[in-house]
Amino acid sequence: MEESTSQITTPLIQKDGNDDGPSSSTAGNILSEDPLEMESSPIEQVALTVPVTDDPSLPVLTFRMWVLGTFSCILLSFLNQFFWYRKEPLSITSISAQIAVVPLGHLMASTITKRVFFKGSRWEFTLNPGPFNTKEHVLITIFANSGAGTVYAIHIVTAVKIFYKKTMTFFVAFLVVLTTQVLGFGWAGIFRRYLVEPAAMWWPYNLVQVSLFRALHEKEVRLKGGLTRTQFFLIAFLCSFAYYVFPGYLFPMLTSLSWICWIFPHSILAQQLGSGLYGMGLGAVGIDWSTISSYLGSPLASPWFATANVAVGFVIVMYVVTPTAYWLNVYKAKTFPIFSDELFTASGQEYNISSIINSNFQLDIEAYDREGPLYLSTFFAMTYGIGFAALTATIVHVSLFHGREIWQLSKSAFQDKKMDVHTRLMSKYNQVPEWWFASILVANIAVTLLACWYYNYQLQLPWWGVLLACAIAFIFTLPIGIITATTNQTPGLNVITEYIMGYIYPGYPVANMCFKVYGYISMSQAITFLQDFKLGHYMKIPPRTMFMAQVVGTLIAAVVYLGTAWWLMDSIPNICETALLSSNSPWTCPGDHVFYDASVIWGLIGPRRIFGDLGMYSKVNWFFLGGAIAPALIWMAHKSFPKQEWIRLINMPVLLGATGQMPPATAVNFTSWIIIGFISGFVVYRYRRDWWQRHNYVLSGALDAGLAFMGVLLYLCLGLEDISLSWWGSNLDGCPLATCPTAKGIVVEGCPVF
Repeated sequence: MEESTSQITTPLIQKDGNDDGPSSSTAGNILSEDPLEMESSPIEQVALTVPVTDDPSLPVLTFRMWVLGTFSCILLSFLNQFFWYRKEPLSITSISAQIAVVPLGHLMASTITKRVFFKGSRWEFTLNPGPFNTKEHVLITIFANSGAGTVYAIHIVTAVKIFYKKTMTFFVAFLVVLTTQVLGFGWAGIFRRYLVEPAAMWWPYNLVQVSLFRALHEKEVRLKGGLTRTQFFLIAFLCSFAYYVFPGYLFPMLTSLSWICWIFPHSILAQQLGSGLYGMGLGAVGIDWSTISSYLGSPLASPWFATANVAVGFVIVMYVVTPTAYWLNVYKAKTFPIFSDELFTASGQEYNISSIINSNFQLDIEAYDREGPLYLSTFFAMTYGIGFAALTATIVHVSLFHGREIWQLSKSAFQDKKMDVHTRLMSKYNQVPEWWFASILVANIAVTLLACWYYNYQLQLPWWGVLLACAIAFIFTLPIGIITATTNQTPGLNVITEYIMGYIYPGYPVANMCFKVYGYISMSQAITFLQDFKLGHYMKIPPRTMFMAQVVGTLIAAVVYLGTAWWLMDSIPNICETALLSSNSPWTCPGDHVFYDASVIWGLIGPRRIFGDLGMYSKVNWFFLGGAIAPALIWMAHKSFPKQEWIRLINMPVLLGATGQMPPATAVNFTSWIIIGFISGFVVYRYRRDWWQRHNYVLSGALDAGLAFMGVLLYLCLGLEDISLSWWGSNLDGCPLATCPTAKGIVVEGCPVF
């Protein structure tokens, strides 16, 4: 590992009664501890990336941090919700803000007055405590991270207002968004000692940001003929920024180069096999970073064993299970497209959902009997089965492979235990009291219960549904957190929450959606908060300060996300309604379509009429058993052949849950992600370790930032004016026959009839 010129020492920090760290009398006294304690992390990637340093004298809660953090959170919240409704969602990560605020921070440090206000009093403060530093930069990034990604609860609002065309007031929508976002703090507080403090819980994605912080703040000695990390970042950023003009505007086909379709332009079979967006994606590749990272995250941040598990799972589902079921015509598979998230009638036509809803916004059973059963495409049905398997595999895998570790952590939670260097450094700071988290949890559940009782005509969710959803989130946060913290892949609870509520309370689509969001997203938010806590852990941010930034950022993001979505739904004609939009309209809302379909399947119609004794997909439930057996077989193989370390690297929850993002993710997203993950995680990491150490995570951040800035620029300059190009390179896939059925006598517009 090549050292920078920054000081690499482990400080001895004395602490008084202050909340956030050492007293001012000891600030800046950075002394070496016992040399025996100068060890690094036992995780090699962490040891290569995270410095074992801390400077407790650095100011954190500065005026710059509040201004830039709030601005970053608002901007990212607006942009991510704005782009979420588009055909190719553009996810702007906190890395973009992490880069953009650096010159602004230095500018504020050089221009704002250094005057000390109320000098000598307890209220003494200054707007400019000195140079822009790493710790306030980290806290700004935590703020920004609150606005990254999406707010899942807004799917409920979109489904009710756009697809079901029912009423939901802004205040009720805000209550749902706010409570689902904040509920995760409770679970995060309960499980942080298991998922943040242990060195084995290393959260791979955080290393991208740690590497980037070092590149932006540390001064390096430039190697002869080489580049510093900052220079490398700037070059990669400019290349990414300039290149995205091609897939983003000039040559959209780079999103999915499905070359098999070009060779066989009149063959349905060839296009089913070769289409990257509407088929199996055989040979399809996307030369576009948004294609590669939009659903699975950065492949550069994924450990190779996790990438390999995803690759194997994808191959099994996409190239073994799906085609076998399709060509054997299981569940009338040939009547429908091989890959689609639409809902169909027995004759292959789109199902008219509005015809089976009564005036009380419930299932009209007589109308459903007249319309006939609802059918799914082969792939859609198989992915639900795989979701069942991934759920039981998660429980069994964590019990077998991490059960002893969890038990030991539980026993030692209130005792002195061996800590790695980062946990020991963080122990110098005052921790967030448990009652803070408990208070938020209790208050949030109380508000949720009150909202669901008082506004039951809009939300449909009974009080016991809230408590059951909380119980599910509590049970699964730890096992799913362990998987995320070690593999960078997060299995979802969306399927099991839908399944449970659909059986208990069928015919109520909004109740099902709310139950899913409270059960699934509160867990997902807890994972996000824990990941941020680990980032602060690596960068030595006082825990109470970190907690404050997370709470404020979450509240700001909830308001901005909902406000943006509400504005778009009111201002864009026919948004999300693909049948009414023009063919080149970007406002097709792919993620919201899948969410709406799920609400129909699990909430309106109910699993009993689809996957139960009244439905035709009942055999899919056997996947639950298969998922429970699979990790047990791997565990027994590991015990039988303990010297074969590769066996332990088989992670069945990740393998089985590999296709959990499909749909709306497509085959080309996976094929491109796997290729880049192999090159980075296996080839470069194994044969060019020095280059990987210096540049891998920096490259990931640069690619994200370049794409985000060019994407926003293209929209502001061209999208707002509706300036578009129309030529053969504008066709995203070039496989028009990939969605055609192959059963005899099925008539679908634009497709040949067999």
